[in-house]
Amino acid sequence: MDQNVSLVFPIIVFVVLVLFILGNAIRILMEYERGVMFRLGRLTGAKGPGLILMIPVVDKIVKVSLRTVPMDVPPQDIITRDNVTVKVNAVAYFRVMEPTKAIVDVEDYVYATSQIAQTTLRSILGQVELDDLLSNREKINQELQKVIDQQTEPWGIKVSIVEVKNVDLPQEMQRAIARQAEAERERRAKVIHAEGELQAAEKMNQAAMILSQTPVGLQLRYLQTLVEISAEKNSTTIFPIPIDLFRPFLEKMQKT
Repeated sequence: MDQNVSLVFPIIVFVVLVLFILGNAIRILMEYERGVMFRLGRLTGAKGPGLILMIPVVDKIVKVSLRTVPMDVPPQDIITRDNVTVKVNAVAYFRVMEPTKAIVDVEDYVYATSQIAQTTLRSILGQVELDDLLSNREKINQELQKVIDQQTEPWGIKVSIVEVKNVDLPQEMQRAIARQAEAERERRAKVIHAEGELQAAEKMNQAAMILSQTPVGLQLRYLQTLVEISAEKNSTTIFPIPIDLFRPFLEKMQKT
């Protein structure tokens, strides 16, 4: 009995040791993952995806995801070029293009990219005026993406999109913009009204010139006006009739 126990114990220890070695020697990486491998502290390269074999204790592997990462840029207090204080936040989309650089050249590439995005947001938006910030959003987004991508490129990071999300204005500035918008609407309404009056005056001038060239047409216009006024029975209207209206009849009578 003691002999059987003494034989079983080494077998169990051997099996456990083999399982431990296999568990530390095999890694499985997904399609979107890469493993940056170090052997005795020295970089050996990026591995994966699929089955990765390692030497326990000797090799160490760091997983890196190659998927695009959406990162919120916290709200930043910014003083624009025209001395207006606003609070702006943004979102940036980036991905790891070179896993070895992302692990070796920077301690925490996500944190580092976030810090670069915040400082760049304050720097770029501090050079534009408030009107440009509110109206030329697409141009500002492109400039932010270009500058941030240039600074993260040495780390193997590609910043593809940067979007300014919200621009929070002070209450007094919101009221000023509302008054400005209202004044602009009133100006446009007055301009449209004036253009309508101008067009109406031009048409009336053209009609007057045409009627002045045809006396009969002028007389017909007077008669049409009389008919229109007589259609309203609620009042008595005295309408002056020009003597030219009767001139054809007077000339006919003189001839007879």
